Amino acid sequence: MNEAEARELLTFLKPESRADVKEGAAACVLGVSGHRDGALFLGSKPDVLRALLTLTSDPSITLTSDPSITLTSDPSITLTSDPSKVIKDVYYTFINLSAEEPLHQVLLSELELLPLLCKNLLDPTFPFSDQICSVLCNLSRSERSCPLVFKVLQDKVGVSKLVEIFCCETFNSKATLHYIGPLLSNLSQLQEARDQLLDPERCVLQRLLPFTQYEASTVRRGGVIGTLRNCCFNHNRHEWLLSNHVDILPFLLLPLAGPEELSEEENQGLPVDLQFLPEDKQREPDPDLRKMLLETLLLLCATSRGRSVLKDRHVYPLMREFHTWETNPEVQSAVEKLIQVLIGDEPQSGMENLMEVSIPEEVEQKLKEADAKEQEELNQVQTGSEPGLNQD
Repeated sequence: MNEAEARELLTFLKPESRADVKEGAAACVLGVSGHRDGALFLGSKPDVLRALLTLTSDPSITLTSDPSITLTSDPSITLTSDPSKVIKDVYYTFINLSAEEPLHQVLLSELELLPLLCKNLLDPTFPFSDQICSVLCNLSRSERSCPLVFKVLQDKVGVSKLVEIFCCETFNSKATLHYIGPLLSNLSQLQEARDQLLDPERCVLQRLLPFTQYEASTVRRGGVIGTLRNCCFNHNRHEWLLSNHVDILPFLLLPLAGPEELSEEENQGLPVDLQFLPEDKQREPDPDLRKMLLETLLLLCATSRGRSVLKDRHVYPLMREFHTWETNPEVQSAVEKLIQVLIGDEPQSGMENLMEVSIPEEVEQKLKEADAKEQEELNQVQTGSEPGLNQD
């Protein structure tokens, strides 16, 4: 698309245009946005973006599934097409545009997209809430734009309300709202968002816990697991997270537990929900999610209290069986690090909280080199080459 074509297209993206004309123009813009160069070109045209935003509230388009409905003020014009297609195409265009990080500032600042998205997300009858969640998820991925998204969401919706909508599966019968999970995970990278989720006076984080085993959606499970992992960076909340007020441990362990038989003594020490699991018990099928669960457990081991609880509740036998079952190299590496902490000696005095330990610069450099070497070996295992050998 060139400049002249963009100007011509803009004349069709008006509320007063005929519905079939708007439909064709919106479909064209969607197609252009599907390629990075096209998306960046559209991002340089704020007038086109504003026209698209206006069309999301076009009163001449009725959101209905009736395929034969009059879409314009002229009753003589009847179209046989999906009357919501224009709005749908516009939202998918914004999904494509928001996937490009260079366009985030344009969408957030110049276009002021967020207030409209928040308003529609709160509408339990809005049919494009899933698309809204995808846009919000994309916009909150980058370190620069995430605080802006959080600020508007906090003002217009609130973290507690966002969690409430996410956990109420009947909130919107026309949308699954699965992508609120990754959105929460993105937001929880911010200390301000974690403060909201970890507020002991509210029951916010606790509502998310059951979704670590939500079978119907990997996206929803992954979003919740990512949120829990980020929250565990707040080491001052570890004792609360592991207490009866939250009891996070079973929700992290159950997805990793299998049907293996443990000794009676090992079973008796486990959390009640993990004792004597059935023979058909399945582990989390996604290796990335298994790795995140292990990373969350390892974060809890950063504090003396966390290590004590995980050892006392017999996490090691579960991880021992899990390590025997696991075949993914990256996940194997993660569980091995956790096992080393569980069976190792306690750190020396003054180093009980590993998150507060100051690491000397030369030691930190050696650790980085060791991580890089480990990652190289993992990559070689995954590509079938042998460590230390060059392939012609």
